[in-house]
Amino acid sequence: MVGSRSLNSFVSFKKAVAIMVSCTLFLSACGTTGGGPMVGPAISSELDEKKVTVTQTTRPGLDVIIPVFDPGLPAEEDYAEEGIWPELRRAEASHFALMLKDELEKTNKFGAVRVTPNKHATGDIYIMGVIDESDGESVEISLELYDISGERWFSKSFDHTVNEQFHNNYRNKGKDAYRPVFKEAAAYIVEQLEDYSAKEIESLKNLTAVRFGANFSEETFAQYLETDGDSVTLIGMPSKDDPMLVRTKAIRVRDELFIDQMQLQYEAFDEKMRESYGVWQKESQLEVKAASDARMKSIGQAVVGALAIGLAIAAASSNSNNNYSFGKDVAAVMAGIGGGVLLSESFKTSEEARFHREALEELGKSIDIELAPQVVEFEKKTVELTGNANQQFSQWREFLKEIYREEAIPDKQL
Repeated sequence: MVGSRSLNSFVSFKKAVAIMVSCTLFLSACGTTGGGPMVGPAISSELDEKKVTVTQTTRPGLDVIIPVFDPGLPAEEDYAEEGIWPELRRAEASHFALMLKDELEKTNKFGAVRVTPNKHATGDIYIMGVIDESDGESVEISLELYDISGERWFSKSFDHTVNEQFHNNYRNKGKDAYRPVFKEAAAYIVEQLEDYSAKEIESLKNLTAVRFGANFSEETFAQYLETDGDSVTLIGMPSKDDPMLVRTKAIRVRDELFIDQMQLQYEAFDEKMRESYGVWQKESQLEVKAASDARMKSIGQAVVGALAIGLAIAAASSNSNNNYSFGKDVAAVMAGIGGGVLLSESFKTSEEARFHREALEELGKSIDIELAPQVVEFEKKTVELTGNANQQFSQWREFLKEIYREEAIPDKQL
């Protein structure tokens, strides 16, 4: 009897264990979809079983041209009044274009993004920027985006006010206080891009290729373009193996390499000015606030002083027309003296504000962009490019046209 009970107990125990194991396996299967750990990289067999595939996008990346910003300079006689220093603004024009380029590249939504001296470089879309305000405390830029057809996608302003504690935060060391405005602008541009289909973007890229060709051989490529005012429409496309198209594609590769080299020069200049510019932003923010505080203090002192003097005059006049009161007369005189002191303090405070403005002027001097003269060589032909970025780019385009003309004329057979 005892043996039978032991046997039955053993069988029951085995059944219980079997049920527990089954439940454990079932719960484990419910907890994970692949039969492996919840976190960490999966083993190769799991990848094979799941047949993991990577979805490749067919949406082509648009090449972006960002001409150096318009510095937004007023008439020369208004520089001092508006607190603008042209050397600083011209440097910012390059710096702002590079900041926008950097933020656009971070989105991974575009092809090549290049800063250029002007709007005549070759790309699929063009972002034209203007500096509306930049005083260390506040920054505002206006952007217009055009595609290669001349269609304007948008015109919009972006602004940002630097937090008073930005420069005191150690985590912000090395960061540009204006960067948020460029992050916002880049996000907005990406948002606009979503409205365009892959087919429309491909059509823009074809138009870019033809327009680049027309820059070198109008008689060959003009037949594929229809111009109406400021807009250009692609009405046809040469075959992919068309000799003239192939030739201009080769020329375009050289052009892109030159502009890529130009990026390095812009970045070198930007790196050289970065530390000084960071100091300017910090000190300018303090100076702008100090000048504003001094100005408000000066106005307040002047108003109170003038009011005190006015009351003193009124009191003295009243005393002369009524019974003479020595106490009232003394009060009137004291009020007048107090008003005069306040006006004097107002003038002093105005001088402080002027001092702050002069400090800003000193900080804003002696910054400009000049690319060093360079020698460029292609196919045993050499050209020396001199002057600033805009002048060098124009010289480069003329050099490319010369190469194109020579390649277009076959050697004479003797």
